[in-house]
Amino acid sequence: MKRALITGITGQDGMYLSELLLAKGYEVYGLIRGQNNPKFEMIEREIPGVRLLTGDLTDLSSLLRALTASQPHEVYNLGAISFVAYSWENAHTTTDVTGKGVLNMLEAVRLHRNADGSDIRFYQASSSEMFGKVQEVPQRETTLLWPRSPYGVAKVFGHYMTINYRESYGMHASSGVLFNHESPRRGPEFVTRKISMAVARISLGLQDDLQLGNLDAKRDWGFAGDYVEAMWLMLQQDQADDYVISTGEMHSIREFLDIAFKRVGIDDWAPLVSQNPAFFRPAEVESLVGDSTKAHETLGWKPKVGFTELVEMMVDHDLAREQRRASRG
Repeated sequence: MKRALITGITGQDGMYLSELLLAKGYEVYGLIRGQNNPKFEMIEREIPGVRLLTGDLTDLSSLLRALTASQPHEVYNLGAISFVAYSWENAHTTTDVTGKGVLNMLEAVRLHRNADGSDIRFYQASSSEMFGKVQEVPQRETTLLWPRSPYGVAKVFGHYMTINYRESYGMHASSGVLFNHESPRRGPEFVTRKISMAVARISLGLQDDLQLGNLDAKRDWGFAGDYVEAMWLMLQQDQADDYVISTGEMHSIREFLDIAFKRVGIDDWAPLVSQNPAFFRPAEVESLVGDSTKAHETLGWKPKVGFTELVEMMVDHDLAREQRRASRG
C-alpha cells in the first residue's frame, strides 16, 4: 500500500487530492497546524479515511516528525497562505509559510529516510501568480516569471528551490504551475466563491448586493477536482519535471458574473454589483492563460469540467446550502 503525506489538507486541493488517493488505495496522512485547529473535525467528518498529524511548515522538526510517523512514498506540499490580497498585508508571514515553508519541507524530505528504504517523491504547488506581469501569452513552463504580489514572489522562491533540490540532490521533485482552479470547497474570501455565495443569497432575498474589485481581470479557471489528478500523475513519472496545468481558456470576472446570475434567473446583474476600490490589488495581474501542451503530451492529462459547468456547480452548491440553512430556521 502506498502512503502519502499532504500539507495544506484543509484546503480545497488537499481535500480533493486526499479523496483521489484514498480511492486509489493509498494510506493518506494530512498535516494540520495546531492541535486545536477548528478544521480538524471538518476533515475527520468529510474525509474520514485520512490520518491527521500536527505540524507547521515553519518548524522543520515538526515536519521531520510527520515524515517519521507517516513514512510516505509521496509528499504533496500544498500548504501555503494562498489568499493573494492577504499577502500585501502580511508579506513577512506569507514569505515564511509560502516561500520558506517549501524549503523546510524539501529539507525534511532530503534528511528523512523511510524505514523500508523507499524514496520519497515530492510535489510542490506552484502557481500561475508567478507569471504576474505576463511576458508571453499563453504562459508555459519556459515563460519568464515576473510576480506582482508577495504571494507570487514567495511561490517563485519555492518553485526554484524545488528545481534546485531536484538538480542538487537528485530528488524526484516536481512542481505543478497550476492556474486558477475553483470548486464549491473554495474559501469564501476568494472572488469566485464570494460571487457564488452572494448570487445564491441575492436570489433568495438574503443579500442586497455584491461589492467586488476589478471586474475586467481575466483568468484561466478550471476545476480543482481535475487539477489534483495532474498532481498525482506528475509523481507517477519516471523523471521529475515541472508542468503548467490549465484549461487554455481565459474568462473575465464579468463572464463569471454572467453565468452565475443567469443560473438563478437574473439576466441583468449590473444594478446588483458595484466596484469597491478597497478590493483592488496594489499591483494588478490583468490576464493569465496557460499552455498545458506538455501536460497533455507527457502526463496524458486534460481538464474535464468546463468553465460554465464549473460556475454553475458552485452556484448550485451555495444555493442548496442557503436553502438548507433557511429550512432549519
